[in-house]
Amino acid sequence: MAQVPPPGSIVVADWHRCKDSKEYFSKILHQKRRKKFGLLESPVMPPHVAVDTVHYKIFISGKSGVGKTALAARLAGLNLPNMHYETTGIETTVVYWPVKLTESGRVLFFRLQLWDCGENASRRFDHLQPSCKEQVDAVLFLFSFTDRTSFDDLSNQISKWTGTSVDCVVKLVVGTKYPFLFDLFMHCDVTERDVRDFQETWSLPVLRTGGEVSDGLGDVAPLLNCLAENLWHQDCIRARSGSLHSQRETLATI
Repeated sequence: MAQVPPPGSIVVADWHRCKDSKEYFSKILHQKRRKKFGLLESPVMPPHVAVDTVHYKIFISGKSGVGKTALAARLAGLNLPNMHYETTGIETTVVYWPVKLTESGRVLFFRLQLWDCGENASRRFDHLQPSCKEQVDAVLFLFSFTDRTSFDDLSNQISKWTGTSVDCVVKLVVGTKYPFLFDLFMHCDVTERDVRDFQETWSLPVLRTGGEVSDGLGDVAPLLNCLAENLWHQDCIRARSGSLHSQRETLATI
């Protein structure tokens, strides 16, 4: 398993709050809300601004009802579903996120295509899971702080992604329905001690998300920056090892 880079060592943390980021973040916002991008759409920068876009495929893994569809909506700045519904097949969501590399100062647009597959549908149709896993760059393992069984199932999920063929896949864990201050009434089945023990055992970062989606970027920046940092770190490792097979890994050597 690849070593997880320290937060802020590759991507400038909280860059979305800096003045020099406004020109870039303005291209993913409209009237202070996030733009919705289709599969063939992308942010348009002025001709004098040169910025590369790197493409990644992200698979969201977790039990039914854990919040996979809601997480995709949150990361894309879309409205959260009012009620739970089982994803009937595969849903994809495109997220653009600009980052500034700490060492070089280069700015990159990360194009993250999030793949969400319904648990029941994947059991009925054998081709869905292989389609989601094909050429995947990262997997987000989800559990809910209000569902102990989803937390206990993490080891089973992760074990399916263990082996030489998937060692290069970035792996992150996301706890959904996290009880922020305004959600203190929410019952928690997973404690902070449970999370610390899990991190020590698996050496995987555990991120948290919960509450309503705000109009700003602060509620998604930690997760998207962490994901971008780990993806770019993985590409740099591949580039140094000589296993170049994509434009983004070539960019990682520049």
